[in-house]
Amino acid sequence: MLPLNPRFLLATEDNALARTLSWVLKENGYDVVTALGGPQLIERLDQEEYDLMILDLGSGEQTTLDRLTRVREDARHTDVPMLLLTDPDFDAERLEPESLGAADIVQRPYRVRELLARIKAHLRVGRALNKARAEARSRNELVAILREVTASLNPDEIYQILVRRVATGLRIARCSVVLAGPDDNEGIVVAAFENPTLRNLPVQLSKYPEIRRALQTGETVLVEDIEADPLYREVKTTWEGLVGDSRTRSVIALPFLLKAKTAGVFFLRTTADDPPLNRLDLGFAEQVIEAAVTALEKAYDLEKATDGAAELRELADTDPLTGCGNRRLLEERLTEELDRAKRYDQVVTAVVLDVDDFKRINDSRGHQGGDRVLVDLVTLLRRELRTMDFLARFGGEEFVILLPETGSTGARIFTDRILRRVANHKFGTPAAPISVTVSAGLATFPDERATDAASLLKLADENLYKAKQAGRNRYRD
Repeated sequence: MLPLNPRFLLATEDNALARTLSWVLKENGYDVVTALGGPQLIERLDQEEYDLMILDLGSGEQTTLDRLTRVREDARHTDVPMLLLTDPDFDAERLEPESLGAADIVQRPYRVRELLARIKAHLRVGRALNKARAEARSRNELVAILREVTASLNPDEIYQILVRRVATGLRIARCSVVLAGPDDNEGIVVAAFENPTLRNLPVQLSKYPEIRRALQTGETVLVEDIEADPLYREVKTTWEGLVGDSRTRSVIALPFLLKAKTAGVFFLRTTADDPPLNRLDLGFAEQVIEAAVTALEKAYDLEKATDGAAELRELADTDPLTGCGNRRLLEERLTEELDRAKRYDQVVTAVVLDVDDFKRINDSRGHQGGDRVLVDLVTLLRRELRTMDFLARFGGEEFVILLPETGSTGARIFTDRILRRVANHKFGTPAAPISVTVSAGLATFPDERATDAASLLKLADENLYKAKQAGRNRYRD
């Protein structure tokens, strides 16, 4: 943001001159920073920018001229107007070899009225130059922002980029994005510069009259002093607990559209410590937001398409009744696990489970009752699995569990626990319980009988058959 008053740097080694001239300039509405001596001059210039440099050159010692030359050669200060205070006998031609010929000179004893007139003339020229430079910087900044925004394909990331770049560009501490529509009573803060970790925070819009007005009218709301604006009459009672310096002083609520519909507001705020937001700030923010809308719309379209593709993939990989993996996904996952086991010299066990006498359940409880048993069984099995384990429905009442990094001993312990859990579980309803047991066959890779996915499942299925033949409710490996 632009400072409220022009800021001058007054450099002199004369304390009396520094006090007198600072007082005169401040009385005429200028901000003055004093540098006593050459080293302090360089230090002050490194700290901030100035609209005018007033330098007490005295008789023009060569060391002072050399120092001023270094200042002028610094790209940051090349165009800052320079007013030199000199002795009457100072030879102005000495400035030419030092690249200081463009500096204005006022000789002692100077008259205050003439000095102020010279200062105003320099400020008019300097401000025109500063405005041109600011517009160029704004264009460069806008290009940089767009480059960063378009590199992201995620709406949440774009919002984070925008609040960061707008806040740093305007040098304000508070900038956020609130998603809401014209008729909403609640908004969602999706990004905030002052709290980068914040995501999807609900806020009551009744506490933010500027946001409500921006959403309802579709027009930008700029308030330079909220203490004096009647828009805040109803909410002022909620400010009583706020400390003066932390209270918001000026705001911009800038609505934006996505797909021709009002989608939310960019919310910029300053406190008492900052200059108020103005129309120059508003113009910069509007340029940034307008340019970013296209990138946001594309990001939302891509997100929707990606979500749709992921949903279709999940439907293709999922058993519709139980929600676990289907046979196609099992084959894919088993191949991956065997490849990993070969690469890292590890083991994998496949457990094939089958519900005992499932035809009896279907005949006595109907297919809906049988389906309910399968759904409950999958829920029970999932509670016993580790994150790395995988469960799939192989067909009918038969399931396969893959146990990566698990050998035969661990697989036996796991399967024995599963059999006991199933046998003790209360399937059906309290009024009509169903007794359920399962049998299992185990096969562990590597094994000379199981060298690939198909032979591993075949070996486990053969062991399942042995368990059935041995009386059910047991496992074999």
